[in-house]
Amino acid sequence: MKIDPNSPADLSAQIANAIRDAIVDGTLIVDERLPSESELADHFEVSRPTVREALKRLAAQSLIRTQRGASGGAFVNRLSYTDAYSQQVTTSTLLLSMNAVSFETACEARYAMERACAPLSARRRSADHLATMRTEIHRQSQPGLTDEAFCASDVAFHRALVDGAGNPVLSYQLAGAVEAMQPLMNMITFTARSREAIVALHTTIAEAIETRDEDASIAALSALETETLGLARRVFAARSAGTPAASHPDDGESHAPEPRFKPRKTTSI
Repeated sequence: MKIDPNSPADLSAQIANAIRDAIVDGTLIVDERLPSESELADHFEVSRPTVREALKRLAAQSLIRTQRGASGGAFVNRLSYTDAYSQQVTTSTLLLSMNAVSFETACEARYAMERACAPLSARRRSADHLATMRTEIHRQSQPGLTDEAFCASDVAFHRALVDGAGNPVLSYQLAGAVEAMQPLMNMITFTARSREAIVALHTTIAEAIETRDEDASIAALSALETETLGLARRVFAARSAGTPAASHPDDGESHAPEPRFKPRKTTSI
């Protein structure tokens, strides 16, 4: 494991990257104890606080865990999909909320991945996945549902669709799309959307998954993408004109606050 002391990059970041690379390539294996802080400081020729900061970075990524006591120290962690899932959501949320990508780009990515997942879900979904989708559709149809609750139900519906594919790698890859992209998309479009239209599209998707109709599930998701993009464009156009986006009468009363982030003129999230 090596670092470049002459590099302008932060030394603790270099050390963290070097240790991470050793974990990834198998030089350091799961449950193996890392050298002590003193040993790592000698190896990299840095101070112990610098090493300590590097270990904090690795712990934040769930790559290592620390144990106290005589047999304690830092150990290579066994990363689970559950741990990785939450990190993916956090990273995607930051990426979107900091205006790093446009709404159109995020929407395209989300639906492209979800359409790839839908055929597998049509083949493998369980009764529980279908029940969750139906339950959320029923919840979304309730007239007194708040915008925040509708958004949460929307996420739960798509999470059931994704998890129905029975592939943890796909669930991980779509974590950011469903848990991060979707709420932010909803925050932008809630003033213009028709809940009735969304519920109808969700119903079509659920029926396609239930009848194992792969083509229909893909087509329905494409229709939902078109609806989402249309809503966003209306909202952005209204904001550019300085007028509120028209809401639909079936939406019920909406008291949700205006999103704290402000899309740029390029319609970034």
